[in-house]
Amino acid sequence: MSTSPAIDLLVIAASSSENLALAKRFAAAAQQQGQVAEVLDLTTVDLPLFTPRAQSAGTPPELEKLRARLLAAPRWVICTPEYNGSIPPVLTSAIAWLSVQGDDFRALFNGRPVAIATRSGGGGHGVLTALRLQLAHLGAHVVGRQLVSNSSHPAKDESIAT
Repeated sequence: MSTSPAIDLLVIAASSSENLALAKRFAAAAQQQGQVAEVLDLTTVDLPLFTPRAQSAGTPPELEKLRARLLAAPRWVICTPEYNGSIPPVLTSAIAWLSVQGDDFRALFNGRPVAIATRSGGGGHGVLTALRLQLAHLGAHVVGRQLVSNSSHPAKDESIAT
């Protein structure tokens, strides 16, 4: 019986277009450095919008699979677009669902190294600031260096690889 190698890096995309392409570039760069990296497209995870009413209806079936996938990776990169100057709904809702599981809402995030990046139609700094605040509140170790790219300033391979 063969087992798949342990994952070194999970690259999370919070959109199915430009940021998914950016996430794939991060995963490819990690693989070129000999790491096992996977991409998780949050837009394919069937989670309802988090609300207290949805929470009282019970845990969505996909949530435990998502949580297990996140737990399996010691490090994450989150690639997300900027929506109205902040975090897109798919990412906000996923974080909300994940943070209400179990007795310790920080357990999944606490001490986990996380890098953040954006390929945004706008400036991109709003989403990275908001995401950094939220992840730090949950106990993650958000990497100081972040990647901001847009149509005028595309992400460079050397920035992704480091």
